[in-house]
Amino acid sequence: MEIENGILHIGPFLTVTLGIIVLFIGKRLNNAIPVLREFSIPEPVTGGLLFSILFALIYFISSVGVEFELTARNVLLVYFFTTIGINASFKDLITGGKPLVILLAITIGYMFLQNLTGITVAGLFGQNSTVGLLGGTISLIGGHGTAIAWAPRFVEEYGVANAMEIGIACATFGLILASSMGGPIAKFLISRYKLQPEKVEPLDVGVSTKKHKLGIDYMDLLDAVLAIHICIIIGLILNDGLAELGFKLPDFVTCLFAGILITNLRPKKFPRITGTDWPTRTPAMALVADISLGTFLAMSLMSMQLWTLIDLAGPIFAILAAQVIVAVLVILFAVFPAMGRNYNAAVISAGFAGYSMGATPTAMANMSAVTQRYGASHMAFIIVPLVGAFFIDLVNALMIQFFLQQF
Repeated sequence: MEIENGILHIGPFLTVTLGIIVLFIGKRLNNAIPVLREFSIPEPVTGGLLFSILFALIYFISSVGVEFELTARNVLLVYFFTTIGINASFKDLITGGKPLVILLAITIGYMFLQNLTGITVAGLFGQNSTVGLLGGTISLIGGHGTAIAWAPRFVEEYGVANAMEIGIACATFGLILASSMGGPIAKFLISRYKLQPEKVEPLDVGVSTKKHKLGIDYMDLLDAVLAIHICIIIGLILNDGLAELGFKLPDFVTCLFAGILITNLRPKKFPRITGTDWPTRTPAMALVADISLGTFLAMSLMSMQLWTLIDLAGPIFAILAAQVIVAVLVILFAVFPAMGRNYNAAVISAGFAGYSMGATPTAMANMSAVTQRYGASHMAFIIVPLVGAFFIDLVNALMIQFFLQQF
């Protein structure tokens, strides 16, 4: 940990440690403040936002910014999506086939609408259409990575000098909004239509809020970690193979697929060194999923440099306010009805809120908070990551290029 040029650099070990502390504080706050639990606000969001505001105050008082080394955060993301793959079954995939296609179609239509909304609002503020596009799928559905990747082109070819700042600002505030709106939307739908799971089943992520203690011995946890590592190794080999063929995918996507394939194609009686069954949908696997996702999101939110976004607040807030209205309308009048108006549809709606304005991990955190309060939804945890973490990245690249050709 050192200060250089007015920036306090925090290394990876301390960053992870602080992320765990932030997660604990979020849990304590959610337990102490009923409204946070009532609206299923994810615990890492509560703690992460609190600390990002604290670091912003430190900057305004001392002019010292805080910057984190986030390498370990990416490992946690791989861990989490691998657990989702291990928990998946072909039966759920087959059942979720039609809903997946429908959700993807709605998402593609929404992406087109998201870009039009950004361009329209930017025009009302006298801004160039490219600025509005930065407030569309580039930064919202695309997230920080897509915004950073596309910003140099906007600077060089379209003369948007502060494209990087606009993209990062929209992605940051979008992440906050996405983390905050999923739970309330799901609560509204569940309460209004008196929805509940069809049957009581183990959760994909975390432990139900109705259970205070859960018996997991060290063999259960060790077995889950071993299974995750096996899937990650195969997923990384698969990723390298696809890269050789010209297909570049994030590591967590191929690890997700590896988990699905191993879980469903392994022989049922295949001997394991642990002497136990493959740990799909076990409490230990759900616990690892909860810890990895929670710490990942806590680290993501606490590391937001809010002080860099103040100068861009006006037009960006207007664009994001319009985007929230559009997203809510699409969820209420398209996503929820098309998904069947049932409990699964409500959980999927919370997930859609997450990736439509933020990122797939945000969607998963939203759904995790909802299911821990109301009950499991295996279908939601199958189709949302497939749409949010795989298909829309491919579609977004084509859609951004299409809109740029119109300018």
